[in-house]
Amino acid sequence: MTETFDHIVVGGGSSGCVAAARLASEGGARVLLLEAGYSHRHPLLDMPPGIFKLINGSKYMRYHRTTPQPHLDGRVHDIPQGNVLGGGSSVNAQVYIRGRPSDYDQWDEILRGNNDGLGWAWRDMLPHFRGMESNNRLHNDRHGTDGPMLVSDPGHIDDVSRWFVQAVQALGEPFNPDFNGVTQRGVGFYQFMNRGGKRSSAAYAYIAPQKNNPNLTVKLQSPVQKILIEGERAVGVEYKDRDGSTQTVHADGEVIVSAGAIVTPQVLMLSGIGPADHLAEHGIPCIVDHPGVGQNFIDHPEVPMTATANGPYGYFKQGEGWRMLWNGLQFKLFGTGRINTAGVEAGAFVNPDDPEAPPAIQAFCVPMVYRDRDARDIIDEDYGITITTVVIKPKSRGEIRLGSADPADMPLVSPNLLSDPDDMRTMIAGQRFFLRAFEQPPLAKRIDRVINPLTADRSDEAMAAHCKRFVKTNYHPAGSAKMGADGDPMAVLDARMRVRGIDKLRVCDMSAVPNINAGNTNALAMVLGDRCADLVMAD
Repeated sequence: MTETFDHIVVGGGSSGCVAAARLASEGGARVLLLEAGYSHRHPLLDMPPGIFKLINGSKYMRYHRTTPQPHLDGRVHDIPQGNVLGGGSSVNAQVYIRGRPSDYDQWDEILRGNNDGLGWAWRDMLPHFRGMESNNRLHNDRHGTDGPMLVSDPGHIDDVSRWFVQAVQALGEPFNPDFNGVTQRGVGFYQFMNRGGKRSSAAYAYIAPQKNNPNLTVKLQSPVQKILIEGERAVGVEYKDRDGSTQTVHADGEVIVSAGAIVTPQVLMLSGIGPADHLAEHGIPCIVDHPGVGQNFIDHPEVPMTATANGPYGYFKQGEGWRMLWNGLQFKLFGTGRINTAGVEAGAFVNPDDPEAPPAIQAFCVPMVYRDRDARDIIDEDYGITITTVVIKPKSRGEIRLGSADPADMPLVSPNLLSDPDDMRTMIAGQRFFLRAFEQPPLAKRIDRVINPLTADRSDEAMAAHCKRFVKTNYHPAGSAKMGADGDPMAVLDARMRVRGIDKLRVCDMSAVPNINAGNTNALAMVLGDRCADLVMAD
């Protein structure tokens, strides 16, 4: 007998957890949440710095590989995504950034406030951010203290992070005590989605409190194969259970897709919603010809630069041997020490070309020589500092395509990072600005030498080559099934997050955004789930 629920949520990431929990609790609906990944309950996932032990190889991550990127000399690079309940909020560095008001005012202009006057401007979004938040320091018209998401100052700040903040101030940037406050510009310390040495993921904040709610059913290791459509209405989904058996489940209400900006367009296309010619290539009958599915793919490009230290500063080796035991004992006995940090305490938002203009670059300070899977054969981990620069309003656009009609096959991902010349120019300017930070006291006194960029040549050509070799995802894929105004042929969704042409089908993750916000995306992903729940209950 086929199971039936009021609503089915496809994907238990940041957005899906929020939407499912709210529909089951406040909406009183019978909700099925299907997540392809694993349980979020793991000691290394729980503690703020634990993800650095897992990010380069773990079942809790799904490693998408890009197609060869011609503008990067044919290079292929990773895009890791959470494969776990809570999605990115269970495996990320927990930095709490919303973006800036102009991001959402631009959305509102793009969407033209259509669909019964629904707005997406900052004034419409702020109540969602504020209501979600329980901040341990700030309480004002921008910050709340009663929400389920625990937002905190870093529980430990390394000296390297402090030296970075002081060095950037020496370059003329102001200290900013709140990157989500009146202005984004400046240098300072991030706030994080954790507290007391434990991650506050969407799984913990939203799903865990519903564990005894009979309205919410959560199934893990249950990847959705396709959406079931009858006529012009979504009526259910087909999925694989953890034993590998194919199951079908029906929805009396809505199907809500929140599988992330890479998998959501794949699910839509496998279901017959997408570019007709591309679906025909894979023998998939086209139900709705949506040329925008998989297009407008956006990610924040990140390029690291690294210097070694002249002393044992920072976090190198702090997760090994006796140091690991000491840090664990310090936390266990006193609740203090390095386990209270996500390892990326400090950052900055700057505009290297015009300090008074909106920031164009976000920076993260990692107090060690850090390299990801893509640079293992080039750079050795060591005592030092890594500064990553990120273009926060990129113009480059990529795409998601099907690799085959088999749901088990990975989609083809082409992010086109730094393909737009303006993005490359902005990235080079950001790199040059923060290379100067290595030369400013008090940081300069602790630097041995810069080891990445790999040469001392700072010409445009050399810097562009460096950026092409090391550019990578900032783990913020977005925009691949965007909302848009009526009349936009590339708009997959209307302003109420509904898939155009199919009744009772919505998308509520970062694939829905028309343009990416200026900064980390996880808080926004949860707000999209929150907003979607409101829309479903209202409709």
